[in-house]
Amino acid sequence: MKHTRTVVLLLAGLCLLAVPGRADAYIGPGAGITVLGTVVAFFAAIFFAIVGFVWYPIKRLLRVLKSKNAGREEDQPAIP
Repeated sequence: MKHTRTVVLLLAGLCLLAVPGRADAYIGPGAGITVLGTVVAFFAAIFFAIVGFVWYPIKRLLRVLKSKNAGREEDQPAIP
C-alpha cells in the first residue's frame, strides 16, 4: 500500500513539474479571424436549426388552415 502511494505521489509531482508556469502565445490575424468565423458559424447553425425546427411546422399548419379556409369560401354561393 505504501509503495503504491509513493509511486502515485512521485508521478503526480513529475506531472506538476512538466507543466510550464507561463505560456506565451500569439494568435495572428489569420488564426483569429478563422476562430471568430467558426464561432459565428457555430451559433448561426444552432440558431437556424432552432428556427427551422419551429418555423416549418408552423408554416405547414398555416398552409393547411389557409387551404381549409379557401375550401369553405368555394362552397358558399357568390352574392351578386
